[in-house]
Amino acid sequence: MAAYDRQHGGPGAQQGRWRKRGTHKEGFGRSRGGFTSKIHARADGQGRPLGFELTGGEVSDYTEADALMALPVAIPQGLLADKGYDSDSIREGLFFHGVLPVIPPRSNRTQHIPCDFRRYRDRNRIERMFNRLKQFRRIATRYDKTRKSFLPFLNLAAVKLWLPSFVNRA
Repeated sequence: MAAYDRQHGGPGAQQGRWRKRGTHKEGFGRSRGGFTSKIHARADGQGRPLGFELTGGEVSDYTEADALMALPVAIPQGLLADKGYDSDSIREGLFFHGVLPVIPPRSNRTQHIPCDFRRYRDRNRIERMFNRLKQFRRIATRYDKTRKSFLPFLNLAAVKLWLPSFVNRA
């Protein structure tokens, strides 16, 4: 009698402990650029990182906004974010906590929402923070395949960005 590949009655993969494990737990996902991950960060007014969230490359930005705002740091007066964070639920949550959202509206938004573009210009500090993080080759190329090993190096790079604030202070 020949041994068949699928002997357990179903045309698909077995359910239970032998199911496929996704890479979404490790912060990987498909995007236009390939198999990659996104770093979502919260920074202070000086462009220094306060905390990170890691998701797959295809995950939308606004899914991590609540996790970033829940970080145990001081509540900001305003939140500078790009169009990826433009949603009514994020704006309502920020207003509820007394935070002014400085988020430009998406181009497909039906109802126009004003944005203070004078304050929005300060968002370049956040972009510069990401550029300084990407100076670390290990962060830019993501050699680490697990979230458990990548986030500590991300935090280590953040510590190096914070060091000039504490060194040689009188």
